Amino acid sequence: MTNPEVRQITDSRVLAALSHPLRRRLMDVLKVHGPSTVGQLAERTDQAPANVSHHLRVLAGAELLEEAPELARDRRERWWRLVSRAVRWSQSDFDADPATRAVADAATSLNLDRHVALARAWHATDEASQAAWPAGPFSTDRWLHLTDEELAELGREVNDLLARWADREVPDDGRKREPVFLFAYGIPATP
Repeated sequence: MTNPEVRQITDSRVLAALSHPLRRRLMDVLKVHGPSTVGQLAERTDQAPANVSHHLRVLAGAELLEEAPELARDRRERWWRLVSRAVRWSQSDFDADPATRAVADAATSLNLDRHVALARAWHATDEASQAAWPAGPFSTDRWLHLTDEELAELGREVNDLLARWADREVPDDGRKREPVFLFAYGIPATP
């Protein structure tokens, strides 16, 4: 079953556009904060607006982002939004050509680096920040004996669970909710 909210990338040029740390971060900021102006994105990433604009144009050229002109208050203000809520790719879609495989490998490596960096940043925060979250943060791992089909089924179940939490109506109960990053990998490995 395909999810129209998740774009399956099979074009190495699109994957190459995504494979830059700032562009990856800009997409994350748009996932968390929704449509944003260049100025807002520059402020949230500590980048110069001209640099952010350049990277937004690259992402738009790959049809990963689009302008949202209906949000602008005047003709100078430019708003941007994600085209799809998420992207995915399969290494096997890029196996036929060594050049495209290198792009897919780089994208996968960058993605993993981003995930690990976010986890490391949490563990490096001060005690007061960590004390504000005494019970929620977690990590988990398991060794399972699975076939490829079983791992695919487990992946669908995990993604469905995360989608349920991501798509839920946020309660209007006056409690402050912060962005939370969660990632999980299910890969064949040797202990």
